[in-house]
Amino acid sequence: MYKVLYFLILFGSPVFASSLKITIAGTAQGQIEIDLFEDVAPLHVAQILKLAEQGQYNNVVFHRVIEGFMAQTGDVEYGKAGGDIAFAGRGGSALPDLPAEFSDIKFDRGIVGMARTQDPNSANSQFFIMFEPGYFLNGQYTVIGRVETGMEVVDQIKIGKGPNGAVLGEPDKMVSVEVSR
Repeated sequence: MYKVLYFLILFGSPVFASSLKITIAGTAQGQIEIDLFEDVAPLHVAQILKLAEQGQYNNVVFHRVIEGFMAQTGDVEYGKAGGDIAFAGRGGSALPDLPAEFSDIKFDRGIVGMARTQDPNSANSQFFIMFEPGYFLNGQYTVIGRVETGMEVVDQIKIGKGPNGAVLGEPDKMVSVEVSR
């Protein structure tokens, strides 16, 4: 699949337009739709789509939420609601980590980026949604999409109060993540 995406990008053909429809429950209630940028980050988007189609993101919590900055989710290894989420934010998926796909897209409100460790080539399954601009992230993290509808739901996600924005008590979760192509 990666070779097909590279071929399409190299030869200027349009890449399939995909989006995620995420139903959120908890303090925030509702749906958001994220337009994915296959032409900007084809490897990252392919991995996100694969995990979503496998149902890996269903019932995953927003484990790190910093007011005025971002809401992070997507730890399919340690972030499943109903289980022990003490290590949420430290895991990924069974799929390999990805090489950085940096772009010139600015981290504005509603932009979706991939979380990673200090290693720029360590993004795997976790992603974050920007509450406000965070231009210090520009060129440092891979942009994978933008919230097209539902920012009012994102704005209601339970804010973290613990160290580094950790959500204390019961965090909000992605009940379901559906792919549209």
